[in-house]
Amino acid sequence: MSNLKLGKLPDRTPSKITLTISADLSQALKDYATLYRQTYGESEAVAELIPFMLVEFLEGDRAFAKARREGFPATEKSRRLPGSGSE
Repeated sequence: MSNLKLGKLPDRTPSKITLTISADLSQALKDYATLYRQTYGESEAVAELIPFMLVEFLEGDRAFAKARREGFPATEKSRRLPGSGSE
């Protein structure tokens, strides 16, 4: 087997998540999309912006990054949160 410089690519299978947000958050996201269009001259749907917003948020959270480096599990199977509708 060859030792390629490029390692095996990570799983890129997208995951679809459906959630309900408040009217205030919905309006704030629409406002952000408007400001994005004004800033960059390109219109993007809120649904297209959200994944990138989440990446920026997670990458900017130093406590989260530290916990992951120290072996904090990235996912917890079958964890149910109160009020999540999964009770």
